[in-house]
Amino acid sequence: MRENLLKTIGPGLIFAAAAVGVSHLVQSTRAGASFGLGLIAWIVLANLIKYPAFRFGPEYAAATGTSLLEGYRRQGKWALVLYALLTLGTMFSVQAGVTVVTAALASALGLGSNPVVISGVILALCAAILAVGKFKWLDRIVKVLVAIFTVTTVLATLLVLPKISWGEIPFWIAPADFDLKTTLFLAALIGWMPSAIDVAVWNSLWTLAKNNESQHKANTHEAILDFHVGYFGTVALALSFVLLGAGVMYASDISFAESAGGFASQILDLYAQTLGEWARPLIGVCALVVMFSTTLTVLDGFPRAITTLIDRFQSEEVQDTPDRSGGRAYWVTVLVQALGALLILHLFLRGLPQLIDIATTLSFLTAPALAVLNHRAMYRENVPEELRPKGWLRALSLFGIAALSLFALVYLYLIL
Repeated sequence: MRENLLKTIGPGLIFAAAAVGVSHLVQSTRAGASFGLGLIAWIVLANLIKYPAFRFGPEYAAATGTSLLEGYRRQGKWALVLYALLTLGTMFSVQAGVTVVTAALASALGLGSNPVVISGVILALCAAILAVGKFKWLDRIVKVLVAIFTVTTVLATLLVLPKISWGEIPFWIAPADFDLKTTLFLAALIGWMPSAIDVAVWNSLWTLAKNNESQHKANTHEAILDFHVGYFGTVALALSFVLLGAGVMYASDISFAESAGGFASQILDLYAQTLGEWARPLIGVCALVVMFSTTLTVLDGFPRAITTLIDRFQSEEVQDTPDRSGGRAYWVTVLVQALGALLILHLFLRGLPQLIDIATTLSFLTAPALAVLNHRAMYRENVPEELRPKGWLRALSLFGIAALSLFALVYLYLIL
């Protein structure tokens, strides 16, 4: 049993690495900096209502031996088209956003000055890791990175707890108190908290790749356990970053940088001023490792999904089990994605926060549709009846779909 679990653990941690990026380091920290602990309940709620949709990724893969994209295909080509449009609409801005934040942190630590050049080096390094080691290296390197940023984040949080003014800080912000600016920020925060729901497809593909690499087909129990390690880890880290922002930055007179990269760099200065200069390397390493792991997993996730998406469009039945990360379609997508991200950085670096806001808001608005697709995939006839979720999980999935739909409708009402 223990040996099988060791062969299974991995995709959940890769999911955590993909999730704990801009949404946590920047957005969660900004939530703590601007609202104290007032948005914690909303962050917990976002993770709760999205839980079934994310869980169905690895659970579907373990139950059927295919990815969620096969579950989409069985619902009709329209479902694949929806996923393709969302992927193509966000892949370049997402890759550009996570990469430039990584570059900004590297620059703040004295590792260069030109963000576009550093971004190119980072993307080349990530591509080299994927080219040489494929999924095996991705799996092993991410495990190390996740361990490092978890330990450093928890340590930093413990150091900052005494700095929080518990008697003066808000613990809840009611919807009636939201102005338009707060509503827009909350939509962007929830859109990628813990990540965009389309990442559930990546998780199903990573589960299959792990099966292929370890030569052990994870059952649903093992796949869910691995998922829980990553998912609840991202929840804990999101709360940690809110506490960090509240402890160091809340109620300060500092005008926060608008860009994600500028804000991330500003964090290092504020920690050094609050905790002492000795804290700069600790926070710097934590932040850089967080963002590098996200950059690496995003550079793999989009191409892996697009490669399988092409298969789903071309054939009625294509097995997803073999790792296709070495194929031509995968590497063409990696190249196009990297070059597209660098082009965006070259042309629109100052407008990148707006592009990221568009991507996060798009994820927020499409979350109900993708949650429906994941729910329907999990309850189709190709999933053995005994492996289909029942009881509380089915109810939570339906509640999550309803809640996400309500949030999207309220958001559209407020901005239109």
